[in-house]
Amino acid sequence: MRSALPKVLHPLAGKPLLMHVLETARTLSPKRICVVYGHGGEAVPQAIADETITWVLQSPQLGTGHAVMQALAHLDSEGKTLVLYGDVPLISVGALRKLLAAAEPENLALLTVELDDPTGYGRILRNEKGEVIAIVEEKDASEQQRRIREINTGIMAIPNSHLHDWLHKLENNNAQKEYYLTDIVARASGDGVRIKTAQPVHAWETVGVNSKAQLTSLERVYQHEYAKNLLDQGVTLADMDRIDIRGHLDCGTDVEIDIGCIFEGSVRLEDGVKVGAYSILKNVRIAAGSTIAPFSLIEAAEIGKNCRVGPYARIRPGTALADDVHVGNFVEVKNSTIAAGSKANHLSYIGDSIIGRHVNIGAGTITCNYDGANKYQTVIEDDVFVGSDTQLVAPVTISRGSTIGAGSTITRDTPPEKLTLSRARQTSIEGWTRPVKGVQGTKGTRTTKNKHDS
Repeated sequence: MRSALPKVLHPLAGKPLLMHVLETARTLSPKRICVVYGHGGEAVPQAIADETITWVLQSPQLGTGHAVMQALAHLDSEGKTLVLYGDVPLISVGALRKLLAAAEPENLALLTVELDDPTGYGRILRNEKGEVIAIVEEKDASEQQRRIREINTGIMAIPNSHLHDWLHKLENNNAQKEYYLTDIVARASGDGVRIKTAQPVHAWETVGVNSKAQLTSLERVYQHEYAKNLLDQGVTLADMDRIDIRGHLDCGTDVEIDIGCIFEGSVRLEDGVKVGAYSILKNVRIAAGSTIAPFSLIEAAEIGKNCRVGPYARIRPGTALADDVHVGNFVEVKNSTIAAGSKANHLSYIGDSIIGRHVNIGAGTITCNYDGANKYQTVIEDDVFVGSDTQLVAPVTISRGSTIGAGSTITRDTPPEKLTLSRARQTSIEGWTRPVKGVQGTKGTRTTKNKHDS
């Protein structure tokens, strides 16, 4: 991967490769999950930080069979062990259920797939009856064996009653001098244990990541499949190849999503929501009928019904907009509630505020909520009109029905139903002339200067 970050921690769809595998494994309700990690990979358990996982260090790293050996102490003598890979993130629950079904009652079950180009993979060897008898790694395969298209994915379900014995009998008589887990197939065949196979619906489910190029390729597969599911649910996508889901996106009916949008964490779009181009939504709920105009960023917030947000709006964590609220272009809202029917349409900052119903926030309004050490709250009650270019210095309350004159700096609570403003007296200076640039003189002379410049 040409990176200091362990491979299984590289993100796909916004979360580590290994996390995809763990989440899939948990849907099968396993008794225990063991993760074998390599020497120097202490960053992996630290990053995942899951106390329900049994972490096992493999040092030195002597192959896949050796890796499973390290977990033997944590595996029961009965039941089955499902072997997955932390760098194979897109394996589906459906494929694993088929594999586990093939493993009943005490079979060894392998997940295999046929590839047009099987280069680099271990080949499945079958006898004249079509029964699996062994797996041969490509480095150890003959020319005839390398022409076999059915390959081993490495994913298998193993009966624990045989696993302990088979692992202890593994040898490293191969080109890599490693203990191959695949060698247990020959052991099973020799012991008369039936070997069954199952196949996934899509070959990409079994693709591993060994480079940034492969990671990017699987990212596109993931996003394309997610987009297909959204289309099947009735969501309108302007372009299914230009959407990124980095978490979970839940949509109601008649939802429309324009190009270049990113959805992170848990996002809920209710009926009739429209999301404009290149918007980013993270851990957000958007109620029915609301429109998010292009280039808006909304994080950890709730948006009510029939709201309009953006373009170029930023809604920060802790914000809740009630129904019919308008937050317009270049408006930032943080940790604030805005009640129904209120508007902040242009170039404003609203932070740590409680805003009532039917309030109009004029362009350039700022709630001055931070004194350099502490943050304070601004309260704007119902039916307030705040004129443009106003500073509200918190803590302050703008009482019901107040009007704040444009260009004011408000530092004290205002009375209800009154016009409040704070402005310096406007004056015009007699005899003033606009400065002009001086005329360039000869070398050594200074540029002339209007007397009013100083």
